[in-house]
Amino acid sequence: MVRTRFAPSPTGYLHIGGARTALFSWAFARKMGGEFVLRIEDTDLERSTQASVQAILDGMAWLGLDWDEGPYYQMRRMERYKAVVDQLLEAGHAYYCYASKEELETMREAQMARGEKPRYDGRWRPEPGKTLPAPPAGVTPVIRFKTPRDGEITFHDMIKGPITVANAELDDLVIVRGDGVPTYNFGVVVDDWDMRISHVVRGDDHVNNTPRQINILKALGAPIPTYAHVPMILGQDGQRLSKRHGAVSVLQYRDEGFLPEALLNYLARLGWSHGDEEKFSLDQFVEWFDVGHVSHSAARFDAAKLTWLNQQYLKEADDGRLADLARPGLAAQGIDPATGPDLDALIGLLKERASTLVELVDALHVYYRQTLADPAEFRAKLTSQAVPAFEQLRTAFAETAWDAPTLNQLIKDTAQAHGLKMGQIGMPLRLVLFGTAQTPSIDRILVLLGREETLRRFDSAWPGALAALAEA
Repeated sequence: MVRTRFAPSPTGYLHIGGARTALFSWAFARKMGGEFVLRIEDTDLERSTQASVQAILDGMAWLGLDWDEGPYYQMRRMERYKAVVDQLLEAGHAYYCYASKEELETMREAQMARGEKPRYDGRWRPEPGKTLPAPPAGVTPVIRFKTPRDGEITFHDMIKGPITVANAELDDLVIVRGDGVPTYNFGVVVDDWDMRISHVVRGDDHVNNTPRQINILKALGAPIPTYAHVPMILGQDGQRLSKRHGAVSVLQYRDEGFLPEALLNYLARLGWSHGDEEKFSLDQFVEWFDVGHVSHSAARFDAAKLTWLNQQYLKEADDGRLADLARPGLAAQGIDPATGPDLDALIGLLKERASTLVELVDALHVYYRQTLADPAEFRAKLTSQAVPAFEQLRTAFAETAWDAPTLNQLIKDTAQAHGLKMGQIGMPLRLVLFGTAQTPSIDRILVLLGREETLRRFDSAWPGALAALAEA
């Protein structure tokens, strides 16, 4: 069975690059009818936090990337790592190294001064005929893996193709620190082995780790997964993705009003494509996805493209769902939508004008709380010739049937009767009622606002409109 995993380190939030890796790994498992495992690699004790763990879990849940097993936590598996280390020590594949940090630093400085690649020189590596000194007092040893001196490691990367690295290029890496906590390259090997991971989909910053991990797997007699290293994501300027490019928590995108399906759709297109398809569902993505079709080159993050895609999803989203998503934002502004127009219906009129949920919420508030227009706006859009038409409208609003066709015809007839164009009455009317000249169809908005509130707003704002006109 295909089994993939996503194994973030909880030293920060779930960012764009991690979310895309999780998506590709998840989609491959779903495409192949396999299983997807979530593992939290929390052995970096200084930087790992519970807040980061929760941010990762919340981000995965918001995106809808469900897992079949986990989350597993490495710090709860210390006994298992110790057992495997003991196995490697007993078989002669690992050894204790007593070199101090100062010794190692001096060694590296000397190597660099000679123009050599800095690497561990094997001073505590056991070899036939080699006599090791007595362990120094007061030094807590680390445990190093005894990397083969000869031969090479070749693996077929599903994205990059065949990769070969000579063992002579690899030094004896530390697999257990002095405090007994395993390093990344050791913990990940034991975890992938125990969790029966068949395919490892991860960022290409791990390519150099793969030969080291394969050597450890071989020493353990463990099966070797198939690897797929996904190229990194760059900013539009070709530089490594950073916060200024959009490398923020996926939950920040949620807070900024993006829909999870829009973000997933966009992430799927970062380095992968299916013909010219730009917009597709998660189910379609799973059906089409092939790891081998992931681009060999880095993708570029385009915030404007993501915003455009989000706008398309907003247009198609269910009004009731958007209303539920908008309510917290309205509540933060002290607005209870139950006291005004029907929120679902109002969103149906406004959603095509918004790029994000935040924009949508910002557009909603004028329909629940009257906003008075800038007098300069009235002076620019209201004419003295239109004043009698507005006074006639005020009287008619109190008596006419309150439905869109009737209101539409009423406004048209009133404009015609006074020799006005629709814009000469429609825009000032919007200013009077909503404080803005930009709203959806005025007749439909009036229906939602209701007769009583329309009259109240008119009476509240009309004197200000006349005063602004008088100053013109």
